[in-house]
Amino acid sequence: MKLLPASAAFELTHGRGRPTAAWLGRVDALLLMLREDQLEQLTEFPGGAAIRREHARLQCKIGGHFTVEIGTARPLCAVVGLLPPDAGAFRVLTLAAKMVQQLAPSRPARIGLAAFEGATETSGTSATEALLAALLAATESRPNAKQSPAPAWALQRVQVKGPGDLASTVAIESAAHLARWLTQLPPSVLHPTSYRRALASLARRHGWHMRVHDEAALRRLGAGAFLAVARGSARRDAALVHLQYRPRGGSLGAPIALVGKGLCFDTGGLNLKTPRSMLGMHGDMAGSAVVLATLRALTALEYPHPVDAWLAIAENRIGPDSYTQQDVVTAADGTSIQVTHTDAEGRMVLADALALASRTKPACLIDFATLTGACVTALTERLSGVFTNLSPLRDVLESAGRDSGERVWTLPMPEDFDEELDSQTADIAQCLLDGKGDHIYAARFLSRFVGAGIPWVHVDLSAAERVGGLAHVQAPVTGFGVRFATRLLSSPAFLAALPPHKVRR
Repeated sequence: MKLLPASAAFELTHGRGRPTAAWLGRVDALLLMLREDQLEQLTEFPGGAAIRREHARLQCKIGGHFTVEIGTARPLCAVVGLLPPDAGAFRVLTLAAKMVQQLAPSRPARIGLAAFEGATETSGTSATEALLAALLAATESRPNAKQSPAPAWALQRVQVKGPGDLASTVAIESAAHLARWLTQLPPSVLHPTSYRRALASLARRHGWHMRVHDEAALRRLGAGAFLAVARGSARRDAALVHLQYRPRGGSLGAPIALVGKGLCFDTGGLNLKTPRSMLGMHGDMAGSAVVLATLRALTALEYPHPVDAWLAIAENRIGPDSYTQQDVVTAADGTSIQVTHTDAEGRMVLADALALASRTKPACLIDFATLTGACVTALTERLSGVFTNLSPLRDVLESAGRDSGERVWTLPMPEDFDEELDSQTADIAQCLLDGKGDHIYAARFLSRFVGAGIPWVHVDLSAAERVGGLAHVQAPVTGFGVRFATRLLSSPAFLAALPPHKVRR
């Protein structure tokens, strides 16, 4: 089983205007998205009369879709989706996924995507971008060790008519594919040693500078919280990996630092998880996969600002040296921590990662982690929770979620929550035992390790996995966070909210 996915190879063409009979003659199926009032504009569209008749017969509701055979030079399957005039990105992406799903049984190799001008005027994602994103997600490869795997849905040609930034869509979805691939790899394949090998390969490919802080280096740096979690693993291969992207033409101000939780497997430690809870814990590195994929997307898009990625890669295993409740360990910034629960390991590795990243004086720190079940309880798996120490970022974060189709909600983290994290034997207690409001207590704990004056965002990835998928992704592992992070960092409002001396604009 490969560590990294193969790149999709297909021909992509993009033009404005509306499909012609010759254009349709080069595809095997059509995905057409438009508003209901635009059905009247199908008079000169090849097959338009058949589409209008089928719509009238089915009385398809706004937000729904239907399939019709249109008569061009040869019969062609067309899936038509009807958008509400005020549809947001999430709804556009969801409709696109349902439309693509109609083609999945036949797996056509040559597909046309079309949308009329103005079909999604109020959305942060155009109809053609949504259709392409859904198609790429549906046809992407997934890790498989079967001797006789099912044949893949292989695209040969995708023709697009309609407005949209398709190059950016391909870059972002290719990166999100990487995140979903890594998150699905079994722990026998993806462990800290092999993960570091994959990172080295990607760093060479994309021109990133890579530095590995292994356990010996982490001891010199005083990263006792990180090392406590790693103690139970017989591999001794945990590491904090630092990747640096610098735009062409030189560095522009302080870097934006992305920090990702990379627990390749989490047993819960001595506070052992149940079998049901442990089953999916090979995916506890999803935060690091999101950070890595975001760095890849930004590189492909030639992002004009420097970005650092800090990946906290480890395993929470059980062994003779496993850390235990009531241990007191000291983080890299000198903070002593009283261990309360060994299954709260994510905030331990992130504490040192945030503290060490803070030493570089970044323009902003953003961490991503599958951190708490409490955030899932609060928000479900349909959106993720965000926290920030910079009030002007709250609206910016939620706007980036709306425009990307990966919705987030800004949660509170009042200072008085620190009262329950007070410890009699250390500077701070790791967590509470009852789990109530754990997503807030975790955010308050992490905030302790962010350097003074550094804007900080914490993303608790409650939407990293959802049965039935989410938005344009129909598989359980969603890759949530890549579209959101790329949209956020590209937002002028995000850069404007940061201290002006940090980011040169």
